[in-house]
Amino acid sequence: MFAVKRALKLNNNEATLMAKHAGFRRVVFNFGLSLRTQMYSEGKLSDSMVIDEVKKVLTNHVKKQPEFAWMNQLSSRVYQNALIDLKDAFSRYRSGKAGHPKFASRRNGQSFRVDSSNGKVLLSAGNTIKIPTLGTFRLHEPLECGYVSQTFTISKEGSRWFISFCVDAERLPVQQPKSSVGIDVGIKSFAMLSNQQVFDAPKPLKQAKTKLATLQRQASRQVKASNNQRKTYNKIRRLHAQIACIRKDFLHKLTTYLALTFKLIKIEDLNIKGMMANHRLAGAISDLGFYEFKRQLDYKCLMYGANLVLVDQWFPSSKTCSNCGIKKDMPLGFRTYDCPACGISIDRDLNASVNILNWEPSAGGG
Repeated sequence: MFAVKRALKLNNNEATLMAKHAGFRRVVFNFGLSLRTQMYSEGKLSDSMVIDEVKKVLTNHVKKQPEFAWMNQLSSRVYQNALIDLKDAFSRYRSGKAGHPKFASRRNGQSFRVDSSNGKVLLSAGNTIKIPTLGTFRLHEPLECGYVSQTFTISKEGSRWFISFCVDAERLPVQQPKSSVGIDVGIKSFAMLSNQQVFDAPKPLKQAKTKLATLQRQASRQVKASNNQRKTYNKIRRLHAQIACIRKDFLHKLTTYLALTFKLIKIEDLNIKGMMANHRLAGAISDLGFYEFKRQLDYKCLMYGANLVLVDQWFPSSKTCSNCGIKKDMPLGFRTYDCPACGISIDRDLNASVNILNWEPSAGGG
C-alpha cells in the first residue's frame, strides 16, 4: 500500500467550497466532543455508543434547524468521517497512545475526509480528479496512471489545497544500477555519499528561513490583533508552508534517487532526540529533517526493492580512519581527517561515509 498526494488547482469558488467542508468537519467534530465530554457523568456509556447517538441527533434534529440548514448543502460524508475521526481519537486516548481529544481549531489546519459509500472508485489518469460527493477538480500535477481508492483526504497547506489517497497495491521492484553506498548526514552538507557525491540543503530553504525570521520580528513589533499584524501572520503562515514544501521536495527527490540507484544503502541510526538536546545544533537538525529523511528512505527502499541497513549509532564513523582503522578525537570544528598513523588526509564527512559503507554488525560501537 502506498499514498498518492497532489495539489489541487482551484478557482475561488472551489477553494471556498473546500473551506466550507473543512469548517463543517470542524463543527461536527467539536459538537461530538462537547456532548461526549458532558456525558461523562451519565454512567458507563461507551464512547462509541455516545458518538453513534450524536450522529442520530445531527441527522434527525440539528440539520433540520434553520440555523444549520447550510449543512444540507455540503457532503454528508464529511460529518460521518468527522465522527469516525472522533471515535478513533477516543480509542487512542483510552489505549494510552494519545492525550484526551482536543477541540479542533482553524489555527491547527483545515482538512476533511470524504469517501465513496458505494465502494472503491476508479480514478483516471490525467489532469483532473473526480472526488466522491464533491465533483471533478483540476490538478497541478497529473495522475500518471489510473488508480483505485475509496477514501480521500483534502487538506490546506498555506494557501494551497491538496488531495491524498491510499492505493492498495505494491510497486514493482526495480533493478538498481549500482551495488552499495554509505551515507553520512550532517550540518555542513546534508548528505555525503561514499562515492564522493555531495547533496547540500537547497538554497531557497536558507533564504526562506531568513525571511521568516524577519517577518516574525516585524509581527512582534506591530500592534497586537491589528490588521497589519494579521496580514504579517498570514505571510508567516504562507512562508511556513513554502519552507515545508521546499524541504519535502528536496527529501523526496533525494530518497527516491537513492532507492532507485543503490541495491544496498547504509546510514547511521542517528539518535535524533539526543542530538536535538544540543541547542546549537537543534535548529539546523530540525530544519534539515533528518528524521523525515530516514523515514522516507525506509519505506522507499521497501517500495523499490532496495536494502537499507542502519549502522549502530555508537559506531565512531567520524573518529576512525577509513584507510587504516586507527581512532582519534574529531571535534566538530575539524573538517579534515588527518591520520597520524598512515598519513592520509580526507574530508571528514567522506571519511565517515566510507566507514559507514564498510561497517558490519560485528564492528559494534565504541
